[in-house]
Amino acid sequence: MNKHILDKAVQEFISQHLNDDVHKIAMAKSPFKDVEARELANQIAAKNKSVKKLSTWYQTEGIYYPPLLSIEQCSSETTAAYKAKLVIGDSLIDLTGGFGVDSHYFAKAVSSVVHCEINPELSEIAAHNARVLGQDNVNFLATDGLAYLQNTKATFDTIYIDPARRSSAGKVFMLKDCTPNVVEHLDLLLQKSSRIIVKTAPLLDLSAGLKELRNVTEIHIVSIKNECKELLWIIEKQEVSNVKITCTTLNESEKSFSFLKGDEEASLPQILTQPPSGYLYEPDTALLKSGAFNLIGLTYGLKKLNTQTQLYSSEQINQQFPGRIFKINRIISSGELKKEKQLVGNVIVRNYRDKAENLVKKYKIKPDNHRFLIFTESKNDGYIVIDATIEQHY
Repeated sequence: MNKHILDKAVQEFISQHLNDDVHKIAMAKSPFKDVEARELANQIAAKNKSVKKLSTWYQTEGIYYPPLLSIEQCSSETTAAYKAKLVIGDSLIDLTGGFGVDSHYFAKAVSSVVHCEINPELSEIAAHNARVLGQDNVNFLATDGLAYLQNTKATFDTIYIDPARRSSAGKVFMLKDCTPNVVEHLDLLLQKSSRIIVKTAPLLDLSAGLKELRNVTEIHIVSIKNECKELLWIIEKQEVSNVKITCTTLNESEKSFSFLKGDEEASLPQILTQPPSGYLYEPDTALLKSGAFNLIGLTYGLKKLNTQTQLYSSEQINQQFPGRIFKINRIISSGELKKEKQLVGNVIVRNYRDKAENLVKKYKIKPDNHRFLIFTESKNDGYIVIDATIEQHY
C-alpha cells in the first residue's frame, strides 16, 4: 500500500481525471515522484468501477482502492446489505475478507467482526478504509482465515466464507474445487460457530451443492435486474428435513419468494387450457434457478402455458411477482404468422423451435422499446407468438 496515494495533491489529481483514458494515464509520465503512473491509472479505474456498486466508498474522501480485479470480484453494497440480514448473534468472522465490503455491513448487524485476508496489502487497504468510514468494531488480520480458525480458541456466532473457485477447465463446478475447501473443513466450521454462511457463484447447481454439503437449512438466491448474483448457503448445527429456499430480487423494491424444497417436489403444475389472455409473466432468473416451476403458479395465482414452458398467465396483474409482466395484446398462430406484415417488437424465445436471431431475419421484425413478440409453445395451441406490451421490468 503506497500511502503517498493518499496525499492531497494525488487525491485531487485522481478526482480531476476520472473521465480521462486510464490507458493513456498509465503510459504517460507520472506528475508525482512517489506515485507511479500505473498506480494513478488503477486508482482512477477502480474508483470509476465503484460509482454504482460501492457508492459509499466512491462518495467518501480518502478511500484507497485495491487492484481493479478486487473491486470487480467484491460484493456490491446491495448484496452485502442483504447478507447482513442473515447473520445471527453478536460476533462474526469473515474468513475471506477481501476489500471489506461484506465486513462493513456485517459490522452494522453485530457487535464485533474479525476480517481475515491472506493478502497483507489488501488487508491493510481494508483496514485503512474502515477507519476512513468511521468503523471501529472490525478487527483486521492479515492471515489465512481457515488457519486462524484452526488455531484460535475463540468461537463465533456466525462464520462467513466466500470460497474462490480454483482453475478447473472442463469440469463441473463443485465446492470441493474451491479454496478454502468448505466441504473438507465443515466439521471445524460447525465446531466454531452456530451459523455458517457460504457464498457461491450462481453457477453452482442447487442439487449438487446439497449433495456436497450437510446441515444446510436455507438457500438464498439473490438477483439484481434479472441477473443472478449470489447463492448463499445457510448451514447450522441442527439438520433439517426440508431445506427452505428463498429467491430475492434486489431492485427498486425488494421482492422475495420462499418455499420448502419438498413442497415443490410434491406439487403439480397448473396448466392453462385456453389461449393466454390478460397478462403474461416471465419469472426472474432467481426464480428459474430455484426450479420451483409449479409453486410459482400456485403462489401468485398463475397458470403455466405448458409443462416445459416457464411462462405464466392470469387475467389480473399481480405486481408482487418477481419478474417481467406483459400485457397481452393478441395471439398470433403459426399459420397466421406467415401472413403477418411489418411485425414490430423485441423478440423473446421460450420453448420454441427456432432462435431469436433467425426469427428476426425470417419475418423482418423491427425492434421496439415497449412491444415484445414472445415465441413460445402453449398446451392449447402449440407454437404461438404473443404480441405484448411490457408492464413491469423487474
